[in-house]
Amino acid sequence: MRKKIIAGNWKMNKLPNEAIDFFEELAPLVKNAQNEVVICVPYTDLFYSLMHVQGTDIKIGAQNMHYEEKGAYTGEVSGEMLKAIGVEYVIIGHSERRAYYAETDETVNKKLKKALELELKPIVCVGESLEQRESGKAKEIVTTQTKIALQGLNNNEVSKTIIAYEPIWAIGTGKTATKEDANETIKWIRGKIEEIYGKDTADSVIIQYGGSVKSSNAKELFEMSDIDGGLVGGASLKADEFSKIINYNQ
Repeated sequence: MRKKIIAGNWKMNKLPNEAIDFFEELAPLVKNAQNEVVICVPYTDLFYSLMHVQGTDIKIGAQNMHYEEKGAYTGEVSGEMLKAIGVEYVIIGHSERRAYYAETDETVNKKLKKALELELKPIVCVGESLEQRESGKAKEIVTTQTKIALQGLNNNEVSKTIIAYEPIWAIGTGKTATKEDANETIKWIRGKIEEIYGKDTADSVIIQYGGSVKSSNAKELFEMSDIDGGLVGGASLKADEFSKIINYNQ
C-alpha cells in the first residue's frame, strides 16, 4: 500500500523567525501523524527549519534546485548544497516556475535526474491550464509532461519519484478539481507510467493532488483510490489548518 505524503509549499512566505514559530506550533500537533509530513520552505528558512524539526516527525524540502553541481549560475542553488545541509525533499517543475522562470519539461527532466543521483526525494509537478482542460487536452498535457520528466530513468528511479498533479487553474484560486476529476487525471498519469515502465512500477509511484487543498476537502480527496496525499499551498502556512490536513484520517 502506498504511503500518503502531505507536503506544504510555502512559496515566497515566512521569515526565519516566523518559520521557527510555525514549527514550534506544528510539531506537537503532528507528533503521531500516520502520514509523512513535509514542508518545502524558502532557501533562507532551510537551515533554521532543519534545526527546529530535529526529533520531530516533520521533513524539510526545498522548492527548487539547479541541475548542475556548481558554476556561473548567479542566484541558483545546487542539489549538492541542499544535500549538504540535510534537506530531504525538493519540488521540481512547479507551474509557477514553468510560467515565470521558463522551466521546461526538459529542464525538469535534468533536475529530476540530478535529485535522484543525490538521493534527494523529488516532488515533480505536472498540470494543465483551464484553457487546456476545457479544450479536452488535459490528458495529453499531463501524460506528456510525465513522460518527458521521467525520460531516461530506470524503474527503480521512477518508483522513487513523487509526482504532484496540480491543475494550474486550481492553484491559489479557491477552485478545486472534484475528487472524481482529480482521481481520473491521476489515473491517466499512472496509466502512462504503466505503459512505459510496467504495472508494478506504476503502482508504486506516489502521486499527490495539489490545488486549493484545505482541511474541509482533504479527506474526500485523499481517500480516492489513486490520490496519495497532497501538495498544499496557502493552507500550509497556518499550523492549525495544516495539521488538520495531515491528520485527516485520525
